[in-house]
Order: sequence, then structure tokens, then C-alpha cells
Amino acid sequence: MNYETRVDLTDDASHGVTLEGVDDESRAQRKRRLQIAAAVVVAAIIIVALMLSGGEAEQPFAPEEDLTTPAVTVVSPGAGTYAGMINVTGTLAPRREMPVGVVGEGGRVVSVPVEAGDWVQAGQVLAVIDRSVQNEQTASAEAQVQVARADAELAQANLDRALQLVERGFVSQADIDRLTATHDAAVARVRVAEAQYAERQARNAQLNIVAPAAGLVLTRNVEPGQVVGGGSGVLFSVARGGEMELLARLGETELSLVPVGANGAVTPVGSDETFTCTVWQKSPVIDEMTRQGTARCAMPYNAALRPGGFASIEINSGAVVAPRLPESAIMSDTRGSYVYIANAEDRVERRDVELGMISDDGITIASGLDGSERIVLRAGGFLTEGEAIRPVLEEAAG
Repeated sequence: MNYETRVDLTDDASHGVTLEGVDDESRAQRKRRLQIAAAVVVAAIIIVALMLSGGEAEQPFAPEEDLTTPAVTVVSPGAGTYAGMINVTGTLAPRREMPVGVVGEGGRVVSVPVEAGDWVQAGQVLAVIDRSVQNEQTASAEAQVQVARADAELAQANLDRALQLVERGFVSQADIDRLTATHDAAVARVRVAEAQYAERQARNAQLNIVAPAAGLVLTRNVEPGQVVGGGSGVLFSVARGGEMELLARLGETELSLVPVGANGAVTPVGSDETFTCTVWQKSPVIDEMTRQGTARCAMPYNAALRPGGFASIEINSGAVVAPRLPESAIMSDTRGSYVYIANAEDRVERRDVELGMISDDGITIASGLDGSERIVLRAGGFLTEGEAIRPVLEEAAG
């Protein structure tokens, strides 16, 4: 069975559109597409025309070498005059420390009449050792001297009588010789007894622990009742004359710049006081591990200077005329310190240098540069010697 359905396209009330309306809409869409395509083609033509309008006189891209050659900041520092001030830290210490211990036999300590911080004179007793036994030994030695002297006097008298009788023939020459030998032996025994007595007195004198020189007692390591002897170690430490010094640790380059006799300003840690010191000795040896040496800066006693404490020091090493560079420009390897410079052909060139004073503002160059070179300021570790660069000059800091 066949069913047919009729649609009346002319029935506007039931469908709301006609074939004529659909055709008009399709034509409008095709027209808009054509307009858009035409606009795109025109824009492309304009762009191509603009690109070609400059001719060969204008290059839209940089040359290939400009893209591959790195731009490197360089500086020509020149040479300036800089005050030679070296700032380091160090340790306070007595200039001449005298360790004092047991010299004699030792024994039980009876009294200690001094304290740390006291001033003492040369020969002043620091500790008294019990000497009751030694006193008896000394008395015995003194008695032996008296006995020896008595024997010597008796021998002398016998010899004198024999010499008077020998002329009469009552005494032989052999008896004279025997009596003479007896007398000489007695005299020798007197000298032995006297030497033993003197030794005993000297030993007793060494029982007391005394100051070897005038100075300031720094440490006391003994108390009454303590038994001391030769193996007791240091019982007292005395700073001769109370003189102090600062042991300043300097790099080998800085140490060479500091002359003996240079003045310095010392500020102990935790104190606002500043003390003047004078460099009186430089270490003749450089530590192989730290590459440092010691400058010893002497100063008079002051209660604020405590041995063992830390202090900062500013040493005047004199004025120098030299280029100064920031730390970023200086590199080092097994051959020593060096910088990279841009030579006349704009290529990287190594220049070995010797460093001078180091400060917060930079490092002076003692030798190797005159300041007119174009020195690579940063990133030298990323360059290789002989590499082509584009130097960009930066104004040197004042």
C-alpha cells in the first residue's frame, strides 16, 4: 500500500519559509566568504610589498656573526691611589709569656700568695713548698762542714809539730810526708763539705716557686696542699712587663705589603675601645694549608686586652697606585691568579696578575695590569682563551 504526502511549499502559515528565501540566504553566505577571501589576499599582497619595498639597503635580520658572538661586559679600571688599609682579625696574647713550674725537688705546697691578675716583681715568691725535711738535711750538711774543718785543723797542728821535730832527728821525712798528705786530705774534705752545704742551700732556695721577671700573672694552676714535682707542668703563667700583642693572620700577599713598624688600630670583640699597636715581627713561614702568615702587633698593657680573646685590626700598609677590580673579574687556577682581557682583535686573552690589597671595594692588582686593558668583568669562567667576543664597555667604578 502506497502513501503519499503532499507538502505545500507555498503555505507560509504552516512552514514559515519558502524556497525563494533559502536561495537568498545561501547567496548571502557565499558573498561574505568571497569578501573575506579577497581581504586576506589583499593583506598578503600588502605585506609582501612592504617586505620588498626596502631593497638591499635594509636587512631585516642581524648578520650571522652577531648572533653567534657573545656580548661580554668589559671594564678599563685605570690606576688609582688607594690607602693601604688591611682589615683582618686576630687573637690577643701576651707578647712574652713566661711559663713557671717546679725547678727543684718539689713537695707539698704550703701557701700560694698570688692570684691571677696580680702584678709581681722579679724573684717574688709565687708558691711556698714545705721544706721541713730539707731544712734538716741542710743542718746536717752544715755540721759536716764543721767536722771537716776540725779534722783539717788537727792535721795542720800535727804537721806543724812534726816539722819542728824533724830538725832534731826525732821524726823521719817519711812521717812528714804522711802527715802532709793527711793535712791535704782534711783540707779537701772541708771543701767537699762546704760544696755539699752550698748545694743543699741552693736546693732549698729552689723549693719556692718565684717569678723569673716582673710582670702580670695570667694563670694560677696550683693550690695549697697540692703535691708538685718536676712533672707537674706549668703552675703559673706570667706576661713579662704586662705587654700584649695581637697575632694577626694575613694572606701571603697581604703579609708582604705590611712593613715592620707599621701602625694598626685594634678593637677587641665586645668592646668599643680602640688601641694603637705596632707591627714588630712578621712570620718568616707561610702555612702550606691556609697560605697565611702571622703579623705580631705589640701594644702596652690594658685591662680590656685579655689574652685568648679575638680582636679586629686595621693595619696601615701605606698608599699604593694600582688598578682595582671587583672580585668577579679575578680567577685562579694551579698557575695562580689571572684575568681575561679583550685584545685588539676582540678575542679572549689570559693575563696573569699578582693580587694586592683586598677590601670591600675590590682587589688591587700589584702587577700584571696597567689599567688600560679591557678586562672581562663577569662570567669569565664561561669563556675560553682565544674565543671571539663582542666587548661591551662598562664605566669603571670610582
